[in-house]
Amino acid sequence: MWRRQLEHIAQVAGIRNIAFQIMPLRVEAHAGMHGGIEILKFSDGSAVGKSEGAFGGRPVSGPRDLRILELRYGMIRAQALTPRESLAFIEHALGET
Repeated sequence: MWRRQLEHIAQVAGIRNIAFQIMPLRVEAHAGMHGGIEILKFSDGSAVGKSEGAFGGRPVSGPRDLRILELRYGMIRAQALTPRESLAFIEHALGET
């Protein structure tokens, strides 16, 4: 089961429009510790975002609130392994199973 999950992650991570990143365990505190962040941007330029750890978990659409979510998302990405390093991590784990 574990191997199939890792294989699936490696397959999905290889899709060109997906940026797969792993947060290393050595990063004890990061901006995503209080829950995921979701931001939907629409073709008309509007957007809506939500985070379990911000704004009481309610959806937000104000520019200031969306900017806060975008900054947190950027911080998470900066602290995580790069997509290439993350895929290498998964491939290494596959080699050990």
